[in-house]
Amino acid sequence: MGLTSNTLLALAATSGVLLFAGTVWLWPRLARRSLRAVLGRVGLLFATQVAVFAAVGLAANQAFGFYASWADLFGREDGQGVVVDHSAGASEGPLRVVGDRRVTPVGGGRADAAGRVQEIRIVGRTTRIATPAYVYLPPEYFQARHRTRTFPAAVVLTGYPGTAEALVDKLHYPRTASELAAAGRMEPMILVMLRPTVAPPRDTECVDVPDGPQTESFFAKDLPEAVGAHYRVDEGPGRWGVVGNSTGGYCALKLAMHHPDVYAAGAGLSAYYDAPNDPTTGDLFQGDEGRRNRADLWWCLENLPAPDTSLLVTSSKSGESNYKDTVEFIGRVKEKSPTRISSIILESGGHNFNTWRREIPATLRWLGERLGERLGGQSDGRPGGRPDGH
Repeated sequence: MGLTSNTLLALAATSGVLLFAGTVWLWPRLARRSLRAVLGRVGLLFATQVAVFAAVGLAANQAFGFYASWADLFGREDGQGVVVDHSAGASEGPLRVVGDRRVTPVGGGRADAAGRVQEIRIVGRTTRIATPAYVYLPPEYFQARHRTRTFPAAVVLTGYPGTAEALVDKLHYPRTASELAAAGRMEPMILVMLRPTVAPPRDTECVDVPDGPQTESFFAKDLPEAVGAHYRVDEGPGRWGVVGNSTGGYCALKLAMHHPDVYAAGAGLSAYYDAPNDPTTGDLFQGDEGRRNRADLWWCLENLPAPDTSLLVTSSKSGESNYKDTVEFIGRVKEKSPTRISSIILESGGHNFNTWRREIPATLRWLGERLGERLGGQSDGRPGGRPDGH
């Protein structure tokens, strides 16, 4: 049974209930002071707690998508990562579609009315990073009257460790984009959904690691190039947006600030503003102070020319640890023309999927408007649900 299996979760929950009931039932028989009775009480209590904690942990993992498999949980995942393709001119190219499914509309409706999600494999042309991803294609992409139309595109990133599937099944990015477009609140958009962890289990924080994964270059060059060559993406500078939560939010802000020629807009949901240094990241900079500084968005604001890009940050007054930093970040960016800053500040909300689901509709609409401005499109101008502009 897989780590995310409903059968495994049901088995763990059932075991916890049965062990609890057994403990209550057998406790009078084990009330003696004999060694056998003491060991029996200890064994029942231990087994019950293990089963309960296992059930809670499995349920939390299914809800938040922390780990996709047992290998992922125990750090043994090695199926994807940084690879070198020694067969120059490989026939499959940098992007390969390996799966396809329909997006299920809310409340039913035609099966093809909400677009499709394709599972893909990408190998970076310059970085040789290989990673899976999901691509949402709006229904207009497949309609005959739009066969020559190109679409704006956005990269959507999870947190760390995160799973790309959670962006589809838990955070509902494709469904939300479909509903907003159908309601005329944003233009149809292509979404490329994946983990920022392109060399699992290492957390590279979207950094070009010396003698390691060139993650920032992959997202800034290889990914847009591969997707743009395979799908009908709008051409021209700044044709992409990027959005992410937590670690993905930090990556989104950094990519938009470092590469405004590619990313016209970057949205960080519950983001932080400097790359951490911990056991999950390892030594990201290897003593290179220049790389260390570039990963610090505070340093970038003070020492680099202000990029011509749009940023969105989110937090909540109660429940998020980044609230004070986010308010300070907004204030600093406001002083840095031509960079533009917007925000979504909730009264309360934790660092979790429920909070991000509340922020995603306004975030996607904001992305669509910013890309429309860069591409010469027109937004509908309606104020409802829009982020605050600064």
